[in-house]
Amino acid sequence: MSLYRDEAVVLRTHKLGEADRIITLLTRHHGKVRAVARGVRKTTSRWGSRLEPCTHVDLQLAEGRTLDVITQADTLTSFASLGGDYDRFTAATAMLETADRLVAEDKEPATQQFLLLVGGLRAIVSRHRPPGPLLDSYLLRSLSVAGYAPSFDACARCGVAGPHGWFSPAAGGILCETCRIPGAAVVGFGAVGVLGALLAGEWPVVDTASPKELREASGLVSAFVAWHVDRGLRSLAYVER
Repeated sequence: MSLYRDEAVVLRTHKLGEADRIITLLTRHHGKVRAVARGVRKTTSRWGSRLEPCTHVDLQLAEGRTLDVITQADTLTSFASLGGDYDRFTAATAMLETADRLVAEDKEPATQQFLLLVGGLRAIVSRHRPPGPLLDSYLLRSLSVAGYAPSFDACARCGVAGPHGWFSPAAGGILCETCRIPGAAVVGFGAVGVLGALLAGEWPVVDTASPKELREASGLVSAFVAWHVDRGLRSLAYVER
């Protein structure tokens, strides 16, 4: 079996047999990979804690017929402190699920998604900002990288510059009065500005937004995610919005 190295974030794990686990990883250079960690559930295992969800690791893997095999794992960044903060833990869990759902398991490079996830987790752990806006920014950016970029500065249908007062996930963003469709939500201009700032990473705009604008923007982000991600994200139900 040929060996390769990569850095990865552990997205989720499943038990396999009595002592093994299947580890789902988002790697920097090989996209999403499912690999077996032999003996990782044994009490004598020296590296079981390095392969828990939310851990950023450097790995050596051996290519297999159906599943690769992890032969070495070293921790690069541990996000274990998230376990003591419910709001930050649930936000991080939603990030992991988003990456898992948006990246196909075909070993095609997904470097942008990987860097977004690592950056999002580090921002959550840093505690410099509330987890809600950090999660919303990550969701919008990861969907954009996946090909579902929303439009917040011009009408998503005709391209007329905004701001505009209607929003439709199905249409791909804000809509002008001429293009608005049935079911489009009325949205305040302040919330539209927050949405654009979350997508662009303009944090001074987000930091000065009112709680009402942040709540309105967050609700629209959730609606946009639910429309574009099949079956929605289960973890969002546990995130405090």
